[in-house]
Amino acid sequence: MNSPDQRIQKLIEDHKIVLFMKGIRRMPQCGFSARVVEVLDELVDEYHTVNILTDPELREAIKSFSNWPTIPQLYVDGTFLGGCDIVNEMYASGELHKQLGIEMAEVAAPTIHVSASACKVIRDAMEDGDDAASIRVKITPDFQHNLVFAPASAMDVCVIIDGLTFVFDRSSAGRAEGLSIDFETGSQGSGFRITNPNQAATVKEMSVQALKEKLDAGEDVYLIDVRPEAERKIASIDAAKPLTDEVKKDLESLDRNVPIIFHCHHGGRSRAMAEAYLRQGFRNVNNLVGGVDAWSTEIDPTVPRY
Repeated sequence: MNSPDQRIQKLIEDHKIVLFMKGIRRMPQCGFSARVVEVLDELVDEYHTVNILTDPELREAIKSFSNWPTIPQLYVDGTFLGGCDIVNEMYASGELHKQLGIEMAEVAAPTIHVSASACKVIRDAMEDGDDAASIRVKITPDFQHNLVFAPASAMDVCVIIDGLTFVFDRSSAGRAEGLSIDFETGSQGSGFRITNPNQAATVKEMSVQALKEKLDAGEDVYLIDVRPEAERKIASIDAAKPLTDEVKKDLESLDRNVPIIFHCHHGGRSRAMAEAYLRQGFRNVNNLVGGVDAWSTEIDPTVPRY
């Protein structure tokens, strides 16, 4: 049987790019491994990963083999490049692109929109009123968004709005065109609201409290009850329309950006229906969390429970 060192040597000889990591490419099991996977996924289609969590012997051997104490570890063309921090630095400087034989394309600064309220909150949060601080906007491949104060690097893409510098790494910049950042205050709390038109539409979860606020404000709410007639007779929300053939035809005629809210008894059937309409191209699809039962217990106790 080959020794662990021999196994490692064969792996880095047989594959141009080898990442020794915790977890697998599609399911990293630590943040550092996930970050290196994110970088590699952006730059190359194919690379080999080794899950050291399933092989304790290899896990210890790779540390002595590379003389590097932590995981993940990246090898390219048989050469050890480093762990997460070094890979990030090489990516930012363009050195990783050279190692992988990839031409570094130009990345244009995205057009983004930041509301006056968001700018004010950011400026107020800056330590000692340091208007020179940068706001790093991170957008992951699955469009999770994060805002932090951090200095810009040489490879970052910068956008200046109202005297504030927003910085993006190259991959985030490519996902940021048309991004909107706002700060909202409401009964459910305050926080940043980030809207990204590049993100694939997903079903949104709406609370019964948020629905009530919309109804109380007189908003034109398109609320649809997906339950059969027998259940609707037991309990219903006055503003809801039953999902009849006529309503289905009405839906087909709507602009695909019109907000729609589906509800059922507890939220399971309505979510499935919401996902079905999402697949038809509707982009602002909501599922009422807890359904009519939550409406009864949290908003209107006159609505019967069943």
